[in-house]
Amino acid sequence: MPWASSLAGSHNVLTSLLNDTNSANRYFSSHIKHRNIGISAHIDSGKTTLTERILFYTGRINSIHDVRGKDGVGAKMDSMDLEREKGITIQSAATFCQWKDAHINIIDTPGHVDFTIEVERALRVLDGGVLVLCGVSGVQSQSLTVDRQMKRYNVPRVAFVNKLDRTGSNPWKVIEDLRNQLKLNAAAVQVPIGLEGDHVGVVDLIEMKALTFEGEKGENIIVSDEIPSDLVDMVEEKRTELIENLANADDEIAEMFLMEETPSVEDMKAAIRRQTIACKFAPVFMGSAFKNKGVQALLDGVVDYLPEPVEKPNFALDRSQKEEPVQVTGKSDDPLLALAFKVEETPFGQLTYMRIYQGMLKKGNQITNVNDGKKIKLARIVRMHSDDMEDITEAGAGEVVAMFGVDCRSMDTFSEGNMNLAMSSMYVPQAVMSLAIKPANSKMQNNFGKALNKFSKEDPTLRVKVDDETKETIISGMGELHLEVYIERMKREYNVDVISGQPNVNYKETISQKTEFDWLHKKQTGGSGQYAKVIGYIEPLTPEEQEELGTTNDFVNECIGTNIPPEYYSSCQKGVTDAMTEGSLVGSEVEGVRVVLQDGAHHAVDSSDQAFRTCTANAIRDAMKRARPSVLEPIMAVEVDSPTEFQGTVVAGVNRRMGLINSSDVSEDGSNVKVLADVPLANMFGYSTELRSGTQGKGEFTMEYSRHVAVPKNIQEELTKKFQQEREAAA
Repeated sequence: MPWASSLAGSHNVLTSLLNDTNSANRYFSSHIKHRNIGISAHIDSGKTTLTERILFYTGRINSIHDVRGKDGVGAKMDSMDLEREKGITIQSAATFCQWKDAHINIIDTPGHVDFTIEVERALRVLDGGVLVLCGVSGVQSQSLTVDRQMKRYNVPRVAFVNKLDRTGSNPWKVIEDLRNQLKLNAAAVQVPIGLEGDHVGVVDLIEMKALTFEGEKGENIIVSDEIPSDLVDMVEEKRTELIENLANADDEIAEMFLMEETPSVEDMKAAIRRQTIACKFAPVFMGSAFKNKGVQALLDGVVDYLPEPVEKPNFALDRSQKEEPVQVTGKSDDPLLALAFKVEETPFGQLTYMRIYQGMLKKGNQITNVNDGKKIKLARIVRMHSDDMEDITEAGAGEVVAMFGVDCRSMDTFSEGNMNLAMSSMYVPQAVMSLAIKPANSKMQNNFGKALNKFSKEDPTLRVKVDDETKETIISGMGELHLEVYIERMKREYNVDVISGQPNVNYKETISQKTEFDWLHKKQTGGSGQYAKVIGYIEPLTPEEQEELGTTNDFVNECIGTNIPPEYYSSCQKGVTDAMTEGSLVGSEVEGVRVVLQDGAHHAVDSSDQAFRTCTANAIRDAMKRARPSVLEPIMAVEVDSPTEFQGTVVAGVNRRMGLINSSDVSEDGSNVKVLADVPLANMFGYSTELRSGTQGKGEFTMEYSRHVAVPKNIQEELTKKFQQEREAAA
């Protein structure tokens, strides 16, 4: 009976595995099942609490600690002081554990939208996910984001409805949300025994057994064939619903359903596994991680329904064949292919997290960074348990390990040097907020530079640049909290006090009409001068065209003949890139422009790469001024949750900030209201303080970048005027 096996068995398997001298050196032996999973959800849905319970039940930790660190210890996976203080997860932490005959790598990810990149990184390298949902709030804004990310990387998932011990919990509403909002073919594989204060366990709908979790930490699982009498009808109804939903996705179950046959336990488990791996079905588990209910059954579900590393197709890009996708084998015997999905500075040097897609990593071997061709000797390989580490000598395909002494950037690919394959790159969201910063004391300049270099290597969403005119250091990120955390980390980790200016919104510029250009660049300074002429036009690109092209701007070369010699085409393209870095209205980056080069002229002596680059840049800048330029501002998708009595206050607050309200839904019991709105980021500063004071501290909100749209005419004039004044003052 898989559900009934005692935890002691799991502890013994783990202990014997770790004591075995061979397996201390190897990650896991080949006959053991293997799962790479991520636990992700909306902020405060209980991801880290769930991981803490999983680690306890699998014998990785000996005691359970709460997230906010009230007992002075804090959750194992929140290893940063800042995480324990704020009670949120900031970085992904990696750990591994053993459950029965399966080896599970778990990456606990942040739920806060400002740390979305951590979720993206985790899902890029995982084979399966656990989507945690709050039993009271159901699907929330960040659940939608996580769902989009899982779909982007085709990650099979199981769902876990958590917090069923809370007042107002309703798992059936959550499943409806999964179907309606996330458009998932989701069905419960369990029915909870009691809700709110009476929640004691679950009924397994596949094996038709009642599971209750007893003992101080829920470690004693009582399995009974007797289903509580008040649940018999509901269990029958939900089992039929499960079979119907499975039949919609799986042909074998559909055939049985039409023949009015009852599928066996093995048939149902095989069908759920097939369709979960195919991303056509999502089994829903129930429980309460905080009250230690349902976690072991979820672990069984992870092993039963999520894929082995070889079962999920992964593709590399063949650089010698114009980045043609090539499926990786997932076998340890093949040549090495591994992806560095995260880098981190530690007191011992750079720590690089690696996912091995095929081949073996062995201590002492040489590997090659495909991106820059550098050869690296592997001095040390470790497996991670949050901030603790354990040395190993080798690791095979499908494993997630970390290495020391490897100098690389996040998302670099490694091979044995004989392959020109790169693992496909990861989607990186645009930065939406900027902040001018400088060290409080000039003596701290050295550490200030080191910190920024380290943080930008670690986190692709943190951009660092020095303004050419003001010479200020500007950091850009995903929101106020994101930038605050890095400023705080500078102080704690590098002892650098930072003075920060007002946050700036990342505006963009674009054009509204097609405009031609005909530009001559001629400069005579004695000796060979500069000569170049370019002719063509610029036109707006629609958002659909940008998405199709995969870039925000496009350069098209329609030149015929050698009026512009072919060796200068690349210089013209560089000139276009130069022109796009700064628009004429507010000095922001330009997007949504197609540049078409049609003709030009050159001089046998005076033409050069630099001449054509300068000429094209000036031609485009001049044309953009005449193409009805406009300023675009970032619009945020804002979700506000508050008690119903404050609905008027919340709606008025959003309207005051020029927000467009999309929906306003009252919860089933009428206690809470959820307002969804699109609000310009420039109007969102200080909103958290206003919301707290307006709702007696009971309201909360999350926001996420949605898109850039044109600002109203009066605001564009104000922004342009302000930019001109700043430029004159700087001059």
